[in-house]
Amino acid sequence: MQWRSIVVGLVLLRLAASFVLWLAFGLGPSWGFNFPISFRFNLRRLEVLREKVGADAGGSAWLSHFHGQGRGRTCPQPGEAELEPPYARFFDDGGDEYAKKYGFFPEKLKAEMRGMARDMFYFGYENYMKHAFPEDELNPIDCRGRGPDVLNPSNININDVLGNYSLTLIDTLDTLLVLGNLSEFHRAVKLVIDTVSFDKDSTVQVFEANIRILGSLISAHILLTDSRQPFGDVGLEDYDDELLHLAHDLAVRLLPAFENTSTGIPYPRVNLKNGVPPDTINETCTAGAGSLLVEFGILSRLIGDSTFEWVARRAVKALWNLRSNETGLLGNVVNIQTGQWVGKQSGLGAGMDSFYEYLLKSYILFGEKEDYKMFKAAYESIQTHLRRGREACNEGEGDPPLYVNVNMFNGQIMNTWIDSLQAFFPGLQVLNGDVENAICLHAFYYAIWKRFGALPERYNWQLQAPDVLFYPLRPELVESTYLLYQATKNPFYLHVGMDILQSIEKYAKVRCGYATLHHVVEKSKEDRMESFFLSETCKYLYLLFDEDNPLHKSENKYIFTTEGHVVPIDKRFREKWKDGELADQDATDVPPTNTSKLRPQALGANCCCDRIPDERRYALPLKSAYMRQIDHMVGLL
Repeated sequence: MQWRSIVVGLVLLRLAASFVLWLAFGLGPSWGFNFPISFRFNLRRLEVLREKVGADAGGSAWLSHFHGQGRGRTCPQPGEAELEPPYARFFDDGGDEYAKKYGFFPEKLKAEMRGMARDMFYFGYENYMKHAFPEDELNPIDCRGRGPDVLNPSNININDVLGNYSLTLIDTLDTLLVLGNLSEFHRAVKLVIDTVSFDKDSTVQVFEANIRILGSLISAHILLTDSRQPFGDVGLEDYDDELLHLAHDLAVRLLPAFENTSTGIPYPRVNLKNGVPPDTINETCTAGAGSLLVEFGILSRLIGDSTFEWVARRAVKALWNLRSNETGLLGNVVNIQTGQWVGKQSGLGAGMDSFYEYLLKSYILFGEKEDYKMFKAAYESIQTHLRRGREACNEGEGDPPLYVNVNMFNGQIMNTWIDSLQAFFPGLQVLNGDVENAICLHAFYYAIWKRFGALPERYNWQLQAPDVLFYPLRPELVESTYLLYQATKNPFYLHVGMDILQSIEKYAKVRCGYATLHHVVEKSKEDRMESFFLSETCKYLYLLFDEDNPLHKSENKYIFTTEGHVVPIDKRFREKWKDGELADQDATDVPPTNTSKLRPQALGANCCCDRIPDERRYALPLKSAYMRQIDHMVGLL
């Protein structure tokens, strides 16, 4: 009889344990009881249950055990109140350190960070206007303005960017609207109209003048004149397309770069008054020559002159035709007369980054199938030859995915560093719908940020140390963080944004603005605040924490240029050229786009809520074990 008692006891014990688990995870039908205990669980428990029920890797089927209907609606309807955060059940208060740190972001803290980002922008902007305008940039330590280095024309670090045309004010125009400051936006527009001229003896880089000046003028003009865009009717009384005329004037002054080049690839620099300098070089980088199509294309369509789009598109095709037959990769520096590759390195950072970005964004804007065909082929070559590490981001064994610099002709690794500009690529992957790879690459750059409180310009992943130590307040990591948050709504990315925001405030703030970090370890500073800090870095930080921004609520779609300027996805930009003129076409003639892939950067109202599975929105985007692995790789552990 003793053995029977033992068996009965074991059975009862098992039933009791099963009953407790049954209550904890909410499985089965409701009995109508209200239990005062709130059961929560972390990602590991989700994975254990997933294995038990034999779920597929996609994760949506096994989640039905918690919702009953697969992907349950987690966003409240207007007027509904949430008694507790919808993601609370996915985290264990005493569980994994990563889940505990990143699993929750209170609304009060979000509002605080939004205010901090707004204050950061205005501290830089107001000091620029007070101490530097009408010069191009602010020296935030000395509280003085900065223009071109006329005494040293070979100082291209300064002269490529600064053209004596109030760069920071122009580059910042649409950021003022993003922050909701209509009165200052109108004042800034009037200042630009009244004070800016491009009839200057300044030699500038075509690429920088295009993305910072031309792109901002076009964006501000569209926002002023088209009430359908996210900010509504922000028109300025007596505005007569002056910004568009300035943009046209600048573009005409850039056109000589495309003349007298046997390949169609433009010279890297022009003098705004005199054209291409006689002593100019014949070498240019791929990104510099191949990232003009978005701004030039929109301008062409706004003024009805195909010239600008034609020369920009010709340059893109010329570069594309020079890619390697073996790997499909491009190099980073090319001779514009011979078409020979001077720089054979193929990567995702400096010299190449925005070339890939504009292949995809040009397709989104203009609907040219050839643009997407080029992007798709380029992306496949990148995945084949640049990507290293395990096959899946969130599964399996091996090193985390990383994109390295290789020889364009054979795919062999050329060096062991990556640069901070590459941090833009997760955002582009989001736009392309490859969120999984975006999550992993972003996590690697965030780990570097956590170690140094900034991103060094170059980081050697083999030595676990910076190769180039400065950080000029670049926006790329912030941009990718913002886009990943828009795609996943995961609180992890709010924590990332908070870390970035607080680090900049702590290490870069000086008497009259925010200064470049000269040394990311020692935190010494350089007296320079580049215009993209206000145009992009502050803009993306603010948008990350501003859920109710008109950009996020608008029914119209938009994208950001590579300088962070807002431009609409507009039917008029998809009209076809015929004999140099735009030909009206029926909407059915517009090439289709995959709107599910456009949404992260082409947002409409409440676009992301119901399509994000709960386990990806509220659990860690990257499993704790893999986060710990990446932290170890960069020397954090």
